[in-house]
Amino acid sequence: MHRRDLLLGSAGLALGGAPAAPSLAQPASARLLKFIPQANLSTIDPFWTTAYIARNHAYMVYEQLYGVDDDYKVHPQGCEGHVVEDDGKRWIFTLRDGMRFTDGEPVRARDALASIGRWARRDAFGQRLLSQTEEMTALDDRRFQIRLKKPFPMMLDAFAKVTTPCLYIMPERVAQTDPFQQITDPTGSGPYRFLRDEWVPGVRAVWERNPNWTPNPDAGPPRNTAGIKLAHFERVEWHIIPDAATAAAAIQSGEMDWWEQPTADLFPVLARNRNVVVEVADPMGLIGTFRPNHTTVPFNNPAVRRAVITAINQMDIMTAVIGDDPRLKKDRVGFFAPASPFASDIGLDNYRQSIEQARREIQAAGAMGAKLVLLNATDLASINASGLVGADLFRRMGFDVEYVATDWGTVVQRRASREPLERGGWSGFFTFWSGIDHWTPAGHNALRGHGRDAWFGWPEIPEIERQRDAWFDAPDEAAAREATRAIQRAAFEHVPYVPTGQYFQPTAYRRNLTGVLKGPPLFWNVRRV
Repeated sequence: MHRRDLLLGSAGLALGGAPAAPSLAQPASARLLKFIPQANLSTIDPFWTTAYIARNHAYMVYEQLYGVDDDYKVHPQGCEGHVVEDDGKRWIFTLRDGMRFTDGEPVRARDALASIGRWARRDAFGQRLLSQTEEMTALDDRRFQIRLKKPFPMMLDAFAKVTTPCLYIMPERVAQTDPFQQITDPTGSGPYRFLRDEWVPGVRAVWERNPNWTPNPDAGPPRNTAGIKLAHFERVEWHIIPDAATAAAAIQSGEMDWWEQPTADLFPVLARNRNVVVEVADPMGLIGTFRPNHTTVPFNNPAVRRAVITAINQMDIMTAVIGDDPRLKKDRVGFFAPASPFASDIGLDNYRQSIEQARREIQAAGAMGAKLVLLNATDLASINASGLVGADLFRRMGFDVEYVATDWGTVVQRRASREPLERGGWSGFFTFWSGIDHWTPAGHNALRGHGRDAWFGWPEIPEIERQRDAWFDAPDEAAAREATRAIQRAAFEHVPYVPTGQYFQPTAYRRNLTGVLKGPPLFWNVRRV
């Protein structure tokens, strides 16, 4: 697919001037990389949560069976390869030789199978795979097979996907943890190992090079999550710096090497510095969403959820998030990424940007004055900006808003609560997903409508589930497009979440770093020059 090319004209741009020569100044230690992450690492379990911060940690600690390059083509990583037999109903995978966990144990087929089983319980794509699986068995230490009830040609796409939760290989003993409980053991087989004893949530997280890591010499050049993984730094430190001006000063002085998500007001300052690169890291962009809790009043009523769409102005929210640069934001965003072949304009006219009309709809639904508990993460600038605009919007719509300002890690923990509002529950929160997360129905977790097994908010929308099945079973592209059009039609009727626009987030790093890859922040291949 040509996903990357579709966005290069609008988002694949550097925000600085002409490149300057690399600075000759070196940090105190060339073996240490200091990074300012988007948020606090509050959990180390990348299956339990869809939070990108846990995914970014996991890419350092774990290996994947397959990865994707910049064009989202799949390549073997932890797997040496596979064969497909029985008309697509039997897949046999062979792990590459020499992989070991940080505790010295070899990576075995049963570790991969336990990891697939745990991941698939929490992931939209994985759930589909499980529904079509007859059995999964280890043939020996390096080979395992998956026998299917019917062919599942998207198997490798599921294993390699970068949409959260991604499939990582854990030791069997860890992967046997209930998927709805968080793991505490960080043992992995990736290029780095997590130093749990140095982890101070809200302050610092630390990794060191995995002494048991053996790069795959046949993986090819590093591109996105595929290719050879070379850990050039002995140690990687993430430092939480809540104040944006302080973070910007640390990048400019060289005290910090890389700032994942600088705030829009500081782009010009950073871009003027000869020793700092400011560029869009993910050409797929980020899609904003408001997620209502479908199990609590008033958002258990679809009419009230539709009223939010009536009132909301996507461009207002995106301007608050990323500023005035028109190259970095889009509105008229539906339930699929704007550049996806499945995007359509069905239902977009429901964005009337009318508070008065929304108030009439809320009044008719009997929800005027209803209490909303709005969770907002103040340590993530994009989410904080969305939450502030949203809180004001909800008050003007006529809701009694209890605004809960906290850090993202606390939001990640609290949104898992199914309790009623009076016992610590919640009504809604704003968040963002990569555009690739919303590319197709396969890994689109926010669009699922299967009730208690759905993503936080737990919508139950049978029509979306029926059309999702139709998309998977579509005999051709025309049928697949028709299924996604039906999904979007049902989504605007039942509102699993509210799309709030799209923006393109620049990252900032010292010019003496090389090898920074497109996609999520990946710490292999990066070195100091």
